[in-house]
Amino acid sequence: MGSENESTTMAAGTAENAETAGAEGVATLTAEGVVTTAGEVPAYPVAPGYRVNVRSGPGTKYPIVRTLTLGAWVQIYCQTPGEWITGPYGTTNLWDNIGPGQFVSDAYVNTGRDGYVTRRCG
Repeated sequence: MGSENESTTMAAGTAENAETAGAEGVATLTAEGVVTTAGEVPAYPVAPGYRVNVRSGPGTKYPIVRTLTLGAWVQIYCQTPGEWITGPYGTTNLWDNIGPGQFVSDAYVNTGRDGYVTRRCG
């Protein structure tokens, strides 16, 4: 992960107010903990108790563009390899694109499995 923490650990228990980022319409929570909406990209929960930095590219050398709130959910539009990061969901070089110019390490997103859950970026 390098010398810079990718996220800040915060008190657990505040994740009850999870929101789906950018989702419209009626949301459905699946057994795997994934929120889906009709015609929308699925949303996944960020690790409980973490405020994760969103970066402009797939690594900690890229500038922080914002920080996710506790209990955040993110829609993953595509995924790309980048810097190796260790987080609550393991060690990975996979980065999730959650919006134009916005990336978070997959080590902090509960997708329910290792590896790609959507298309590759590019």
